[in-house]
Amino acid sequence: MRIVCVDDEPLVLDDVLSVCKSLSTDISVNGFTDVYEALEWIRSNPVDIALLDIDMPQMNGITLAAQIKKIKPDMVILFLTAYKEFAFDAFQVHPNGYLLKPLEPEVLKKEIDYAVSAYPQTFVPHIEAHTFGNFDLLVDGVTVQFKRSKSKELLAYLIDRRGMSVSRKEIAAVLFEDAPYGLSRQKYLDAIYILRNFTIFSFSVHFLTDCLRSVQN
Repeated sequence: MRIVCVDDEPLVLDDVLSVCKSLSTDISVNGFTDVYEALEWIRSNPVDIALLDIDMPQMNGITLAAQIKKIKPDMVILFLTAYKEFAFDAFQVHPNGYLLKPLEPEVLKKEIDYAVSAYPQTFVPHIEAHTFGNFDLLVDGVTVQFKRSKSKELLAYLIDRRGMSVSRKEIAAVLFEDAPYGLSRQKYLDAIYILRNFTIFSFSVHFLTDCLRSVQN
């Protein structure tokens, strides 16, 4: 479980982080005193739960929650505050819970368990590409075995391009060097695409193909 905590008071934030880490060894926690740094982290990383202070100078927690919901509508939002009077305004953004400081571990665990149980959990595999030395693609620590070495080379090349467009002819030049780019070579290239995608789909990481759609005819 991945949690982000946002509170403008460093000492309070440290206490909240400590409570979160005490709940389970399976919890990954990141804390921020800067609202905009927190938003940037949430945009760029998988996050399951956000614990937000409400009374903050840069942006109050209610506005922050609304921004987070625009980025990740299904994220669990829990408000943390020392003031009961914020409760009415807080519920305008439909949070999953409202907790009062000082935070008690038992209360937090109960709220997290309840909030998470209300949402179907989608498993997202961890993908890792080793690009130094021999190229390897790992899904949850398991090395992906490609049926054709050219399929593996194609994937390595597209990852190296980092989303930049590339033509089929350019790919053929990389994979087959000086071989003529004729009809037979084009058909072979089509077969490599199919085998690469089949391998990726077999590891339930079909969304990876969407990240690699930079090939132009």
